Amino acid sequence: MISVEEARARILALMSPVGRETVAITTAVGRVLARTIVARRTQPPFDASAMDGYAVRADEVHPGAGFSVVGEAAAGHPFSGPVEPGETIRIFTGAPVPSGLDRIVIQEDATREGDRIILHDDLDPAPYLRRAGLDFSEGDVLLEAGKRLSPENIALLAAAGHAFITVHRKPRVTLLATGDELALPGDSIRDGGIVSSNNFGLAALIETLHGVADILPIAPDEPEELRRLALEGAEADLFVTLGGASVGDHDLIRPALTGHGLELDLYKVAMRPGKPLMAGRLNGTPMLGLPGNPVSAMVCGRIFLAPALVVLSGGKARVPNTREALLEIDIPRNGPREHYMRARCEMKDDVLSVMPFDSQDSSRLALLSQANALMVRPVDDPARKAGQPVTIITLEAG
Repeated sequence: MISVEEARARILALMSPVGRETVAITTAVGRVLARTIVARRTQPPFDASAMDGYAVRADEVHPGAGFSVVGEAAAGHPFSGPVEPGETIRIFTGAPVPSGLDRIVIQEDATREGDRIILHDDLDPAPYLRRAGLDFSEGDVLLEAGKRLSPENIALLAAAGHAFITVHRKPRVTLLATGDELALPGDSIRDGGIVSSNNFGLAALIETLHGVADILPIAPDEPEELRRLALEGAEADLFVTLGGASVGDHDLIRPALTGHGLELDLYKVAMRPGKPLMAGRLNGTPMLGLPGNPVSAMVCGRIFLAPALVVLSGGKARVPNTREALLEIDIPRNGPREHYMRARCEMKDDVLSVMPFDSQDSSRLALLSQANALMVRPVDDPARKAGQPVTIITLEAG
């Protein structure tokens, strides 16, 4: 068995970014830029007022100074005439400031009488002037290739004049659950059978990570049909099998695909849940073989499938984000496999605390559904007391 860290590194080495496409920025949130973005315009494109008030020459401002009001400027409605010394215009936030004027006296600092204003004694010293290009200038690099776009990035793209951008397309992932015992939700279940669930959970995870999931029909324990479905699944960007990866008489993934394009890179990982994991290529397509146990499959999805999707979609390889939390109870020594324990974490007295569930039986999917964190126990981690720090991975969508 290999370590989780080595397994993740070897899995990510199998991945490479998928192709590119051009999309409207209205559909680009969460996508990864395939090209660096430069500004097509200057923002603001002119000197602009940052407040409602009066535009004046800064060297004419002093307590009690008087100015003649010769016009008005509002956002989208600039004042086009000249402004001579001793004159001012009424100006509103966002309006262009006429040439030669370099200070905005806020309206609270002036008294207006007809077409004349008098400045107060206690003047706000700020100029309240946004110079052209304060935010960015035409040609400035705004976002580098490889950036996953946030809503704030979309706003920046729009302000910079980009309606369409080039991104990596969403990776297509096929999911193949295997086993005669499986039935789809809502279908009749044979005696001794169960409902297939991990393919649906992983499909949801893939969609939250900006991939496209394609659930294949359940593969029976029959080598030829399993092989047919697997080769169909290998036409995607990533092929994921669920179950059939162990060494039992009914674990048929490897024997069915050996000699038909399967190149295994790793098998078995020192973790719980999730030991029977494999990865490699099938006819050149990256392949990830996850355990059939639903809890094991979902945990492995977080630890291995999620970072693989980041690389496929054009992002930079990274490990799951971890945090430190304080234990709420004593826990015994961990064994020879890295343990990902289902747990609940919450803030208590401004400190993040974590409570692992009493049962960590890998058949209990309901406990995983209730968990909002995985508490990570290193190999041979010693017994720990309540109040000691531990590492957690929060189970957040996307």
